[in-house]
Amino acid sequence: MSQAQFDVIILGAGLSGIGAACHLKTSIPGIKLAIVERRERMGGTWDLFKYPGIRSDSDMFTLGYDFRPWTDTKLLADGPSIRQYIEDTADEYGVRRDIRFGHKVTTTSWSSKDKFWTVKAVRENPSQPEEVSFTARFVYCCTGYYKYDAGYTPPLPGVERFKGDVIHPQQWPENYDYSGKRVVVIGSGATAVTLVPAMTDKAAHVTMLQRSPTYVVSVPERDLITEALRRVLPEGLTYRLARVRNVVLQRALFDVCRRAPKTMRRVLLASVRKQLGPNVDISHFEPNYNPWDERMCAVPRGDLFQALREGKASVVTDHIDTFTPAGIRLKSGRELEADIVVTATGLDLQLLGGTQCLVDGRELNLHETLMYKGIMLGGVPNFALVFGYTNASWTLKANIANAFVCRVLQEMRRTGADVVIPEDDEGCVAEQNFLNLNSGYIRRANDRLPRQGTKRPWQNLQNYLLDVPALRYGNLHDGYLRFYRDGRRISRSAVQRVANLLAA
Repeated sequence: MSQAQFDVIILGAGLSGIGAACHLKTSIPGIKLAIVERRERMGGTWDLFKYPGIRSDSDMFTLGYDFRPWTDTKLLADGPSIRQYIEDTADEYGVRRDIRFGHKVTTTSWSSKDKFWTVKAVRENPSQPEEVSFTARFVYCCTGYYKYDAGYTPPLPGVERFKGDVIHPQQWPENYDYSGKRVVVIGSGATAVTLVPAMTDKAAHVTMLQRSPTYVVSVPERDLITEALRRVLPEGLTYRLARVRNVVLQRALFDVCRRAPKTMRRVLLASVRKQLGPNVDISHFEPNYNPWDERMCAVPRGDLFQALREGKASVVTDHIDTFTPAGIRLKSGRELEADIVVTATGLDLQLLGGTQCLVDGRELNLHETLMYKGIMLGGVPNFALVFGYTNASWTLKANIANAFVCRVLQEMRRTGADVVIPEDDEGCVAEQNFLNLNSGYIRRANDRLPRQGTKRPWQNLQNYLLDVPALRYGNLHDGYLRFYRDGRRISRSAVQRVANLLAA
């Protein structure tokens, strides 16, 4: 039998991929791994996006790694700072040398005969693209959840007549000058509420054009409690305390929004009303859905509300009728004059980085698969993927997913297993996608998403407080996650016998 080049191949060198590599290196001595990255720099999202004001929409004490403190006290950090944090982490843990930059993965293919994955990629050098392949016993997909090639843009009637510039934030031009321009930002999500106040520094005026409102919550710019604790406590302890506090607060907010949506709606809108003042129409911030049916938007120190109060920006809730040479005509008949239109209309959701995934020559249909603990795919051997929380920080789930994958690989070493695979014999498939949100980008991709089941472990809990004990300490031999050696399943009794021998 031929041998695999690597123990693990990680797809993607962004926040998730670098974190995964650090976990693997520290938990499994001597592991042979490679990180395959399409871009020429690490950072993923935080290297791709260049639009004004780019920042996190989750607090950095939970978006940061669990093993390396975020040392600033900014709650929502800017994109370049996050990318630098990722680079510094990679250098500190010695994983930069494991990255194959400039490799676009085209196919991942599992062979049950050889018991390894073949990962085919194209090295995108300018002179002559070159096809290369790697083999590994295990593939860990950390490619995020959206297409890097282009964001989502809905049909824009008459856009070809518009005389100004139309830009999607995902393709923001280098050194683009919008000084003195009239800007219309189409959208109401995290990108839009970031762009609007950020562009008021140079633009003549910025208008946020939305079809329907979103819940927007103001958060402090800095964590003053953590700043004070740092004067008397070690950095690591201060960071852990901030993480625990913010995890509990995030979960409490989510739970109370789900249990008492009418009350929380009143509370959230009262806060917005207070920050907007009497001269801005509150109806632009009154969604027609309950809190946390879709993801909330956070703005530091209410910068969006301040821009609206000061008249530097405005909000219009309406539908587009057509573009005109000078701007956008709305269904109401009103026309918005614009020199620049920014289509902050969302992402095009895509799992596995758009690669073709084959299992013994058969193409994998994600929509027909079940997610096991939100990390592995039912029926797919030696494979895991990272998909962070939609109701909390992405990296919270990534960190404990990494811990779980390390435990699985350690167990394979301990028992001599060459295959690990989640298997469902009970047919507990539900029609619900595994993300539990009703946001537009999720609805658009529903037919491309894995499903979740009617009971654990085939449910994606979206709850850090429940996931931590299950993923860090739960029994790996739960009857669904099955380990095989030379085609034979390793029973729980056999595992116990090995454990007894080792203990003796």
